[in-house]
Amino acid sequence: MSKKELTARYGFFIAGLYIMASGIALTIKAGLGASSISCWPYVLSLKFPVSLGTFVFGLNVILIIGQMVVLKHDFKKIQYLQIPVSFLFSAFIDLSMLLFVSVVPESYPARCIVLLAGCLLTGLGISMEVTANVVMLSAEAFIQAVVIKSGKEFGYLKICFDVSCTLLAAVSSFLLLGGISGVREGTVAAAIFVGLFARFFLHMTPRLRKILIRIVQR
Repeated sequence: MSKKELTARYGFFIAGLYIMASGIALTIKAGLGASSISCWPYVLSLKFPVSLGTFVFGLNVILIIGQMVVLKHDFKKIQYLQIPVSFLFSAFIDLSMLLFVSVVPESYPARCIVLLAGCLLTGLGISMEVTANVVMLSAEAFIQAVVIKSGKEFGYLKICFDVSCTLLAAVSSFLLLGGISGVREGTVAAAIFVGLFARFFLHMTPRLRKILIRIVQR
């Protein structure tokens, strides 16, 4: 792989990270519950004076350490790139939350529209991340590490991971906030629609990546 192509791939990946972060922010702004991977950090951000992005970064670091524990000597040095990637992703989330501060839908239909827009952007961002094929985000990398060691199917473990994150958020919300916050019907909807949008965009993003690489290589 040439240096120009690698640069194009990372550029495509970073753009995908920002789009994904924007989608997560919109999903939260809809007020119908956060997505499974972000609901626990969101609940913690409601209780403590620390930004959502900071808690997301902390969760990613925990997942990276988890990979090291699971893989042991099989944890490759290239995987340390997840640390700066996680930092950038977390910064993008905080930036997106700031940019969307005025997005406060009041009616339920308006909230559903914002939620759907958030799912669409998150799905697009995920498809760009997968298509770039340079670095995995820590959540997917952790699941993949468990797949390698357990031999179980990725989709099954992904569902287990998402359910665990959601339950952890619900319990934390009940203990810290005295009720359930951040986990609602939007959490379930995001789990369904993000995957559907990601599958849809995965048919398109490889073409976009090829076009970008051609432009860079001229």
